[in-house]
Amino acid sequence: MPATTRDLEHPDPADLVLTDVLFALSDPVRLQIVRQLAEGPLVAMSCQAVLPDMAKSTRSHHLKTLREAGVVSNVPHGRERMVSLRRDALDARFPGLLDSVLAAAPAE
Repeated sequence: MPATTRDLEHPDPADLVLTDVLFALSDPVRLQIVRQLAEGPLVAMSCQAVLPDMAKSTRSHHLKTLREAGVVSNVPHGRERMVSLRRDALDARFPGLLDSVLAAAPAE
């Protein structure tokens, strides 16, 4: 159960499921979000900075799918939320998966 109403649940690294991660990465928009986080200069960025031209409800849906699969972390920071790639957790559970998917998928 979340500690506060602003905290969101994230799966433990040991509980990450390969099919959930692959499903989350199979959508071109979500893959674009992951690429933006992986190649960006910041470790974490505001949710609003992730594909800023996208409708908020659509962005929220994609970020929720990525978070529930364990691909990203989404935590409160002041009045906004910060999203970051859970690269360490993904690499520990599925070594090389994220790098392979990003290398194989065409950049949008």
